[in-house]
Amino acid sequence: MIFGYAYPAYECFKITEKNNPEIDQLLSWCHYWILVAMLTVSERIGDVFFSWLPLYSEAKLALFIYLWSSKMKGTKYVYSCFFKPFMAKHEAEIDRRIFEMRTKAGNFAVLYWKKALMISQARFLEILQKASSYESGS
Repeated sequence: MIFGYAYPAYECFKITEKNNPEIDQLLSWCHYWILVAMLTVSERIGDVFFSWLPLYSEAKLALFIYLWSSKMKGTKYVYSCFFKPFMAKHEAEIDRRIFEMRTKAGNFAVLYWKKALMISQARFLEILQKASSYESGS
């Protein structure tokens, strides 16, 4: 966590707080965080298959260090040689699936919002009926 998240976050903080940050540094850290986000999502899916491998945690640590190391320029290499071409090739499909998921999520939210309103209205009417029967019974 320290080498993969805390240190890079601190470096980003230092760069963004400069009066005139260099665009190349900002872009490099942006690329780093994009790769880390994708690795994190992939890891949640593939962790079951790979976490048992010997030195798995050490390999992840080495990958994070490789990515943020300015000497090795790992982020630039991985981003430009692997991630960017993959995303460019599949961008239309990804956009379509994101749109579908947003639509489904919106429909899901509306459906449950309506159900919550109906339940709330029914409970409110029950409370009103009990209150009115209590008043008429007194």
